Amino acid sequence: MYAYPDKVSLAILEYYAFEAGTNFKEEARKNFRMLAGSALQDFIYTQTGYDPAQQIPAAWQLFHDRVSLVYDSVPAGHFSIFKEIADLIVTLIRGGAPVGQSFIPDGSVGIQWGKHWTDDDLDGRFGTRIKYDHEYPPNFPRSASNPQHVWCYPDAALPEFRRWARQHYIPNCLPGYLGGKEKQGLLPPSFTQLAIAAIQARKDIPRIT
Repeated sequence: MYAYPDKVSLAILEYYAFEAGTNFKEEARKNFRMLAGSALQDFIYTQTGYDPAQQIPAAWQLFHDRVSLVYDSVPAGHFSIFKEIADLIVTLIRGGAPVGQSFIPDGSVGIQWGKHWTDDDLDGRFGTRIKYDHEYPPNFPRSASNPQHVWCYPDAALPEFRRWARQHYIPNCLPGYLGGKEKQGLLPPSFTQLAIAAIQARKDIPRIT
């Protein structure tokens, strides 16, 4: 296999985007616009986990900061969304997602799960959900309104949450959520496809289309 510097790859893209005559490719123009400048280099670094400064990646540090604040904050007999989807967050970070101040996946999961909870009257099946104080680290903008009063759920509902996350949220909601973050510029180009491929490798997840 041959490897080429990012500048050579961009030059090839630029040729097919603007100079290839009848061999012009609209997809090449679209990709060139997304990856021009330092975007391609940043994308390569993100996907390979390379840190030119040899520091702890910001996403890992921010995730660690959140875990340190909330590890024992949930009342006994209840579970929190953040702790329950920690494995999903880790998968996204390993795939290059800048999970942190502006990209908080548990917020998306919490909104969708809360809708499922009320629509299906799960209070009646598992007991009443309650709120607890959830803190964000000082370097998160949301910390200005700490403590956050967010829902936690009876442990009896944990199997239902895991079933719902595996069979509904991940295949039906996660691709749209990640795609929206791509459009906002909070995720590298093509991150959604790579993240879905990594998650799809888990044998308990239904096929994501």
